[in-house]
Amino acid sequence: MSKTRIGRWMTLGLTLGCVLAVTITRARAQKPSSYMPVVEGDFSTVMARMKSEKPAIESRQAALLRERYDLANRAASGVTMFRGKPVQEGVRVKLPAGLTWDQLANMSPADVKAKGVFPAGFYPLPHPNHPEGGMLFPKMEIDEVKKQEGRDLTRFDLDHDLPEHLLPEFPAAVFLTTRPDLGDAAKGELITIDNYYRLFNGILNPKQLEGLRLLVTTFPQQQFNQTDDRRSEKPSRGVACFDCHANGHTNAATHLVGDIRPQEFRHRIDTPSLRGVNIQRLFGSQRALKTVEDFTEFEQRAAYFDGDHLTAAKKGVNVLERGSQVHFMAEFQALLDFPPAPKLGIDGLLDPTKASQQELRGQELFFGKAKCGSCHPAPYYTDNTMHNLQTERFFTPKMINGRFAAADGPIKTFPLRGLKESPTYLHDGRLITIDDTVEFFNVVTQVHLTAEEKKALISFLRTL
Repeated sequence: MSKTRIGRWMTLGLTLGCVLAVTITRARAQKPSSYMPVVEGDFSTVMARMKSEKPAIESRQAALLRERYDLANRAASGVTMFRGKPVQEGVRVKLPAGLTWDQLANMSPADVKAKGVFPAGFYPLPHPNHPEGGMLFPKMEIDEVKKQEGRDLTRFDLDHDLPEHLLPEFPAAVFLTTRPDLGDAAKGELITIDNYYRLFNGILNPKQLEGLRLLVTTFPQQQFNQTDDRRSEKPSRGVACFDCHANGHTNAATHLVGDIRPQEFRHRIDTPSLRGVNIQRLFGSQRALKTVEDFTEFEQRAAYFDGDHLTAAKKGVNVLERGSQVHFMAEFQALLDFPPAPKLGIDGLLDPTKASQQELRGQELFFGKAKCGSCHPAPYYTDNTMHNLQTERFFTPKMINGRFAAADGPIKTFPLRGLKESPTYLHDGRLITIDDTVEFFNVVTQVHLTAEEKKALISFLRTL
């Protein structure tokens, strides 16, 4: 056989091989995968496309929120967070037409499901762009970090979806178990790499101060890094732990949990407060990590990168040293205390000489008829375990803006101390106010509270 003919056959073989490889690759791409898809392309082209898609995506999410909730700025009279931000009041979840809350609460789960009347605001809340996901910060955080550090947490493809009046106080106060005499140890400032030393030198010991430094140090993250498949216009140094857990609390930054596949089953996560970490025994809404050291290490190694350690390696994950750095970070987190609750005694219960009759009645309901205390016992109002509310009893699973609303599974019992300081509620932030939360649990647990009993229970919860 001539060399020319051999060359032709080799060329044909290579061509067929390439076609077969592309076909196999495409076939594999259509199947669900445990790994994050990585699409490398011209960055400016990708950014232009995503910017052009942004208005439609945000309009879709805004329409969902309007359908579900009353988002008005309606503050409770005389009820504020520690630094004075008003607490929002009233049930914001909208009911199906022609239905009252009492009627809904008196229906069986099977009837609610059959009639399709489970309120839209009780379904799982999708990420503002669920198919894309990723860390997303409220504007107040973006503006302050940019002012202090010149670091930009803006995503070119997406903005935060909830209005600021519904979010936690910002910057949040910082309370230390070791120095309760200080009150707000942050003095009204957002703690960053620029001011942590000035604010806490002489208050913390050297290990704790180093732990705080690491908590305000930026690390590469899935959407904020140096690669072309980032979601910031300029290459980014990354994010810090305290960008989401601002001042050791929460600013309602949102993300998708890294521990569920496929994408449509991943839960939106409303950043939980780190206050009271020292009394908690489970970490992560569903991962049930057993120590705050575990949480700190694996959050930075994996959750920052949507739970994909291969992507983490590509984007420059900074692996922390467990025996010193992780330990120092955990030691500081363990100092973060709950806000003062002047009406509570040392047992975590109301002092009858300080509480109103309505608040005392609410406490009685909390530990009695409402059955809240069975999962949220005093003094910190958590049983440090997990519970499955089985909300899927009330609805037929369906797709909502890219999120497949189905069973949530067991969720960690979050502490209720300082509850009024950390809206929104439930692990994904689907409940806007404490009033919404009471209505939700009244329906789901079927305890049949009256309107007056609900008011009393809300009054008690605000004292925590």
